[in-house]
Amino acid sequence: MPHVLILSSFVAGSRVGGRVSQSAFEARGIDTTFVPTTLMGRHPGHGAPGGGPVPVEQFGSMLEGIAAHGVFGLFDAVLTGYFASVAQVEIAAAAIEEIRKAPRTRGDIHAFSNQVRIVVDPILGDAGSLYVKEDVAAAIRDLLVPLADIITPNAFELAWLSGEDVSTPGGFIDAAAQTAPVTFMTSARFGDRFGTAYHAAGQAVLAAHKELENLPNGTGDFLTAELLGELITGTAPGDAFETAVTNTLDVALKACAWNAFELPDISARTHRRHPDAKIDLTPLTA
Repeated sequence: MPHVLILSSFVAGSRVGGRVSQSAFEARGIDTTFVPTTLMGRHPGHGAPGGGPVPVEQFGSMLEGIAAHGVFGLFDAVLTGYFASVAQVEIAAAAIEEIRKAPRTRGDIHAFSNQVRIVVDPILGDAGSLYVKEDVAAAIRDLLVPLADIITPNAFELAWLSGEDVSTPGGFIDAAAQTAPVTFMTSARFGDRFGTAYHAAGQAVLAAHKELENLPNGTGDFLTAELLGELITGTAPGDAFETAVTNTLDVALKACAWNAFELPDISARTHRRHPDAKIDLTPLTA
């Protein structure tokens, strides 16, 4: 059975972070182990969130307990998201190193996949500025991104990580090529075209679609989980990209149509696909 380790935020009253990831995986029959980095009442964008960061000792101790349970080698993927401190990032990076080295069997039990995928959603900021402390952002860049098989930044985050201008196809390709083996960049804007850009092995594609306004938070978290869920269950990367972007657009369109206060990631699955959930796939060249 597929199994993913999630290291990200838990927000009780908002459909963001690890809660959205967990729901997306489990809707596909993928088991999850979720170690939260924060425990909050609501998304900070709504105001004072309540709660706070998980203490470093507790975060590390939870991972130690999971390791002692003998399942490090049985994870098919590790997904990292929001971190509240440099120490949490350091603990996560060390755990990923151990997971990669762990045997892919436990007695007669074998991991679903031959090797573990490391997916880093580098939650750093947006709209031109960081919303985590700069030392946390630097730790994600220096400790986690080098371990990643796949990263899923927004345009601001990829520019910050790479030091490159990503406002053109060539800039995106250069930034992606130097940052991770596979990159999915949300909020891509190339001239009058908007969408999600994909780069791997020298090939790049833009999934363009209409830009939507006043969306609830969480679409980036949803996209990353949809993408990883597709890949774990055997979908080819190009097809996984198309499906994940289309599914995310569907949820976003329904959020707008329903005037949703939070991302309707669960209820959207129970309704027919929105008729405007269509993307235009275009190859990108430098």
